[in-house]
Amino acid sequence: MQPIIIGAGRGQRLGSHTDEQPKCYVRVGDRSILDWTLNAFASARLKTPVFIGGYQIDRIRADHPHLTFCNNRDWQHNNILASLMHAESHMLEGFVCSYSDILFRDTVVRDAIDHGGDIVLCVDTRWRDRYVHRSEHPEDDAEKVILDGDRVVRIARDIASNDADGEYIGVAAMTPTGARLFIEHYHRVASTFSGQPWRGAAVFEKAYLILLFQEMIEQGAEIRMAPTDGQYMEIDTEEDLHLANEVWIRRFKR
Repeated sequence: MQPIIIGAGRGQRLGSHTDEQPKCYVRVGDRSILDWTLNAFASARLKTPVFIGGYQIDRIRADHPHLTFCNNRDWQHNNILASLMHAESHMLEGFVCSYSDILFRDTVVRDAIDHGGDIVLCVDTRWRDRYVHRSEHPEDDAEKVILDGDRVVRIARDIASNDADGEYIGVAAMTPTGARLFIEHYHRVASTFSGQPWRGAAVFEKAYLILLFQEMIEQGAEIRMAPTDGQYMEIDTEEDLHLANEVWIRRFKR
């Protein structure tokens, strides 16, 4: 499977940490978030990743010439879903995509690939444990899921915390069949809603990835999940970065 890293945005909630560098360059321990991601994919024995860049892409390209790059030149006016589709040509043999502001272990990727489903989302079923110390990132902002066994029946931010069975961590795996289905649904929706409001997004181009997942579920697509056991952290705020440099490093220093 082809790994794809979605890293076009700046990450303004990290304040001055992203004034002069991409968000994925923020350091946790002795390496950047991007280095942690590349290590996880390499340990999972995947291909060299595709990196979807935008903000300061030339710096990332110079520092990581071995990566394949897709340039989201309009990154300031679109969002994660539109950004991911810049790598459409790399999806057809199956792919694993990840947000660029998360820490995760290779075991998370392996579990998703080994699951057997055509579209598998990695879900933290102990997600609320991480929010105990996250005063700057409320549970309301989590990409929560409701499950029926390992089947995702709903994915949305507005799911009540007490009703949620977990949080989508930003890593998903799709077989060639799943990739084709994902691409078909994207273009079906884009052909109708491009430039128009869609599912709460001001315009379709500003939609989050999870909105298309929910659209697919409502159209009858089967989306499965692989659970994590806490081998994941999101770094969205300065508080998250401080926590990662305490908690993540203590658990996964090697």
